[in-house]
Amino acid sequence: MKNIGVIGCGIMGGGIAQVAAQNNYNVTVLEIEEGYLSSGIKRIEHFLDKSVEKEKIAPGKRDSTLKRIKGTLDINDLKECDLVIEAAVEDISVKQNLFRKIDTICNPNTIFASNTSSLTVIEIASVTTRQEKFLGLHFFNPVPLMPLVEVVRTIKTSDESYQNALKFIENIKKLPISAKDSPGFIVNLLLIPYLLDAVRILGEGIATIEDIDNGMKYGCGYPMGPLALLDLIGIDVIYKITHIMYKEYKEKKYAAPPLLKQMVLAGYHGKKTGKGFYDYSQKEPVPMNSLV
Repeated sequence: MKNIGVIGCGIMGGGIAQVAAQNNYNVTVLEIEEGYLSSGIKRIEHFLDKSVEKEKIAPGKRDSTLKRIKGTLDINDLKECDLVIEAAVEDISVKQNLFRKIDTICNPNTIFASNTSSLTVIEIASVTTRQEKFLGLHFFNPVPLMPLVEVVRTIKTSDESYQNALKFIENIKKLPISAKDSPGFIVNLLLIPYLLDAVRILGEGIATIEDIDNGMKYGCGYPMGPLALLDLIGIDVIYKITHIMYKEYKEKKYAAPPLLKQMVLAGYHGKKTGKGFYDYSQKEPVPMNSLV
C-alpha cells in the first residue's frame, strides 16, 4: 500500500494523516468544509513545527511530510487509495453513509477501516460490498504520540486484509493489538467503567476532583487522573460512547451518571470548551468544585 485516504481532518483524522505521511505514505485527507480542512492542516503544521523546535525531527522531514498530504473536499479524490481510514463523528448513520458512497468510488481491492472506538465494525461494513476487506483501526489521542492501535477483525474480515492492516500499522511505527468486533474492543471495555466510577465518586460526594485525580496519579502511578482524562478526551465524546456501550451490553457499569449528562447539557465538554471537571481559562487548570 502506498496511497492512504483519511476521512476527517479533526484531531484524530489529522493525526492519522500526519503519522502516515511521516512514514512515507501519500495521504489524501477528506473534509466536508474548507474551514475544517484548513484548521486541520494548520494543526498538523503546528505539531510538526513544535517537533522541529524540540529537535525531534529535522526541518526537511517536516517539509516532506506536509508535501505528502493532500487536502480535499471532493470524495472522488479517494478513488486511487489502497486503504481508506474513516475518522468521522461517532455516529453509525454518518459512518455508513460515508462508506456507502466510497464503496462505489474506490477500487474493489481498496481496504476500508473505521477508527470507531465503540461501534460494531460489521454494522458499519454491512452497507458495503466488501465486508471481507473491512476492519477497525482504532488509534488513540494524540495519534502522533500514542503508540497503540487496536486492530479489530470482524467475522468477515479476510486474512489478507487483516495482515495488510497489521503491516500498515507496523510501517507507521505503531504497536498493533488485535481485538474481536465487540463494542469497546479492549481498551474502552476496561477504561469506560473506570472513568464513570470516578464521576460517580464525585457525584456522591465521596471525594473532591483533585483528590480523585491525585489518588489515581500517586496511588496507582497513572500519568493523569480519570477526571482530567475525561476533560482531555471530551466529556461529550465519552457520553456518546456510554450510550453505545450500554445499548449493547445493558450493564450499569457502562451507563452515564447523571452528573455526566448535566455537564454535556451545560456545554462543559472539557478542555476543548475551556471547562469540564477543570476550568482551563487560567494558566493552571482549576478544579470546578461548583459541580457538586
